[in-house]
Amino acid sequence: MAKLKNPKKKPKSSKKALIKRKVKPKKKRVIVGAKKIKLAKVIKAKISKKKISKLKVINKKTEAIEVSRSRYTPKLLRGMKDILPEDQIVREYLIKKLVKLSKAYGFQEIITPILEERALFEKSTGIATDIVEKQMYQFTDRSGKKVVLRPEFTPSVARAYIEHGMFNLPQPLKFFYYGPVFRYERPQAGRFRQFYQFGLEVLGSESPLIDAEIILFSQTLFQDLGLQINIQINSLGCLNCRTTYREELKKYLRSRSRTLCPDCQKRLSKNPLRVLDCKVPQCQEITRQAPQLINFLCPNCKNHFTKVLECLDEANVVYTLNPYLVRGLDYYTRTVFELWPAVSEGEEDSNSSQTALGGGGRYDPLIESLGGRETPGTGVSYGLERIINEIKIQRVRVSLSQGPQVFFAQIGESAARQALRIFNDLQKQGIKIAENLAKTSLKSQMKIADEMGVKLTLILGQQETKDKTIIIRDMKTGNQEKVDVTKLVKELKKRLK
Repeated sequence: MAKLKNPKKKPKSSKKALIKRKVKPKKKRVIVGAKKIKLAKVIKAKISKKKISKLKVINKKTEAIEVSRSRYTPKLLRGMKDILPEDQIVREYLIKKLVKLSKAYGFQEIITPILEERALFEKSTGIATDIVEKQMYQFTDRSGKKVVLRPEFTPSVARAYIEHGMFNLPQPLKFFYYGPVFRYERPQAGRFRQFYQFGLEVLGSESPLIDAEIILFSQTLFQDLGLQINIQINSLGCLNCRTTYREELKKYLRSRSRTLCPDCQKRLSKNPLRVLDCKVPQCQEITRQAPQLINFLCPNCKNHFTKVLECLDEANVVYTLNPYLVRGLDYYTRTVFELWPAVSEGEEDSNSSQTALGGGGRYDPLIESLGGRETPGTGVSYGLERIINEIKIQRVRVSLSQGPQVFFAQIGESAARQALRIFNDLQKQGIKIAENLAKTSLKSQMKIADEMGVKLTLILGQQETKDKTIIIRDMKTGNQEKVDVTKLVKELKKRLK
């Protein structure tokens, strides 16, 4: 018998049924602490988070698919430069000269990382400088640390000096370094966004002799390279000297502020000395009549600069006093100098804003400002690309390193296998030898040997591998002679004398 439904009991209304009847269900509340949160809102928030995470995954997959499907043509980034094998000849020559001369002056090589903390350069190079404000390649790494590709070397060397407790070593310490640096600036002749510097740093001496030694090194270097240069020198004094001078300079510039470029108008309030370093013609015209810092030097700074000049005169260093030279970095004090290509009388330097080959100076407060002990320092850095360019402009003859004197030609599979061993043995004996094992034709190999201008060519064929002999061919006369492989080194050294 069928059970009768209870007429008093109402049927349970589902959410779907209520939606159909357009009746909103009562929202349950969940008590969390003292607050009441609507359950529907909690569910909605959870669902939205899941949707967002799913969307992110979908977007990443879509981007990956788009990249894989799109046609990509690799292209060099603006402001960067490939250094090809043919460019290495002058470059190698220059670096060898620099390293040899540095070691002769008692400098030791130091290598620092390309990546450094951003704060290192903000505290040393200066927040108001163009390098820090506009030119640094900076980003936040995966750990959240703010880092930069180094825009210069000196702060990195200073950090290494502090971090490794080098103040405990006999002072002064003399370092040399070279490598790439990075600055995001407008690419133009002699300026790249990645470029190479070679530099010297002396830490632990405030002697004027050290300043003179660095400048003398620079003159000696360019004389050895056969380049005519102009050394410009000035003194920035100490912080006390500059405080008085800064106020006088501000007074002078404020009355002419309307004619300054927008950047210099900002510099006027932040750091007026940077106006003297501006390369805009209208600003240079104004600064030519500005007060000269050299007239505001305190007795100690004046005495220091006088001794530097006396040492340079004694060493026959030719220099020009430039009272408006300030350099573009905040840590410089006292002696500063720059190295420019010499310009003949009556000749205009059309690239005057771009052609400084190097520069440096004294930076006595730097180590202490980074948390180290009071340690005076001085240094210089050279732009390798600019020097190489100047070598080409002045048409300086570069003495190239001697190329291979012997070429190794092989014919056949067994000869090619033996050629590897013989070639390696000859290299170990100091014989400059070249080969092209990818070539199997004797004719093509002899053509390469002829183009290289080698004196002798070794020929190893199938018969020679059986006889344990090798053919020596004189490339000038065309004469050939078979010799025993065991006597090859002795015979080659005899003929290459």
